[in-house]
Amino acid sequence: MAITGMNHAVLYVRDARRTRDFYADVLGFRTIIEHPQGAFVFLRAPASTNHHDLALFTIGAQAGPSQAGRSTVGLYHIAWEVPTLADLEDMADRLRAAGALVGASDHGANKSLYAKDPDGLEFEVMWLVPAEHWGAAEHQAIIDPLDIPAERRRFAAHGLD
Repeated sequence: MAITGMNHAVLYVRDARRTRDFYADVLGFRTIIEHPQGAFVFLRAPASTNHHDLALFTIGAQAGPSQAGRSTVGLYHIAWEVPTLADLEDMADRLRAAGALVGASDHGANKSLYAKDPDGLEFEVMWLVPAEHWGAAEHQAIIDPLDIPAERRRFAAHGLD
């Protein structure tokens, strides 16, 4: 028996419909199932073959902010992958326009954007460098500033953009 990958994530949010709108407008997710009163929403990423990639469950406006990583254990973030650096650059523009972008890092083996949804839950949008270009980065924890235009020029020489 072998795990083939992560299939979906489930988040508790203040308002599933509000969070659905964010993921639809900014990341292009589409609704697969929605509870008539907004108790939950199941979403699929634009190019996904999963039934759903994200499920959102409403717990109400009274919910406090997540304390995971500050005073409680919990999930730090989930990462969504895009197929090209051009897509990553487009996503940076979309996240910035939505006021959601909070950071960007070059991790060597992947190039990452960090953002927060309407409830302040962090997520990552990343481009995975093809394995043959990882080199020593495969075994290093790298956190360098990300320069997407420079990375596009670098990888264009390899037919990757």
